[in-house]
Amino acid sequence: MKILGIETSCDETSAAVVENGISIISNIVYSQVEIHKSYNGVVPEIASRNHLIKMLEVLDMALRDVPLSDIDAVAVTNGPGLIGSLLVGLSTAKGLALSLAKPLIPVNHVEAHMYAPHLFNMIDFPYIGLVASGGHTLLYMCSGYDSLELIGTTVDDAVGEAYDKVAKLLGLGYPGGPLIDKLAREGNPDIPEFSDMPRLLPDTERDRYNFSYSGLKTAIAYRLGRIRNTDAAKKDIAAAFQKSAIELLCRKTKNALNDFNVKRLAVSGGVAANSLLREEILKLKYEGFEVYTAPAEYCSDNAAMVAGRGYQDYKAGRIGNLRTDAYSRLSVIKKGKR
Repeated sequence: MKILGIETSCDETSAAVVENGISIISNIVYSQVEIHKSYNGVVPEIASRNHLIKMLEVLDMALRDVPLSDIDAVAVTNGPGLIGSLLVGLSTAKGLALSLAKPLIPVNHVEAHMYAPHLFNMIDFPYIGLVASGGHTLLYMCSGYDSLELIGTTVDDAVGEAYDKVAKLLGLGYPGGPLIDKLAREGNPDIPEFSDMPRLLPDTERDRYNFSYSGLKTAIAYRLGRIRNTDAAKKDIAAAFQKSAIELLCRKTKNALNDFNVKRLAVSGGVAANSLLREEILKLKYEGFEVYTAPAEYCSDNAAMVAGRGYQDYKAGRIGNLRTDAYSRLSVIKKGKR
């Protein structure tokens, strides 16, 4: 079964064709990073307009070797994400599904990210799923494609959001994740000026699986006043920040693995491409855990994960229609004071 996937939840315009949920025939991604750099972040109106400009071109490239007549269904991200951006992809998918008389499959963006490792690995259930991106930091207990229990979330900033904010403090630019990751490899995370960094969100019963990154950004901002923000110092600051950020991700994830007595972990989302996170989670293999992720280029937003997840949704009978709407947030996630 060949599914055409469409992804426009933020600032990537992507289309892909995936067969039977695992065989990637095509995956085209147009990124707007260069457009949004000057704003130090994504501008929703600009993002949606550029999706309109690029959508048909990206579709043509994804369908270059697959005629539309071979497409069995159209899967599309309908949330969470930027409403204007989502509507471009959703409207396109509705038009294609209607004209082809094929099923429309609305796909949850977070569940699509969680599916990305499945495109490249045979992963048995149950497992703990960590989703780490610019918009989400979530822990799931995954017992099946249709049995995903949210057990932990960030109470304020997502980890990728914190990367962007610290990169802005350092004058590095946007997006912050790759820039800080590159600098951190050359820095010393244990410089004296950062020796008193607070331990992020202790493992209390209430927050044993939760995350918090707003305080880390503030701690970096205060400590910047102690040192000169030179190019050499930026490397150490980036390393100190990254060490704390990744330590929290790994600590909370390991709590879940041990408490739920699960020996498998799947990591997804844009931050799953981070070199230190990959290095640290791979160490879990020496403790008897199975660790799965996708190649770095499939960790960020892409339509292959949407088409793959759409295949599972189709088998479960989750079919949309012309009234299927977009939504900006997951209703089960509430940030702020608990």
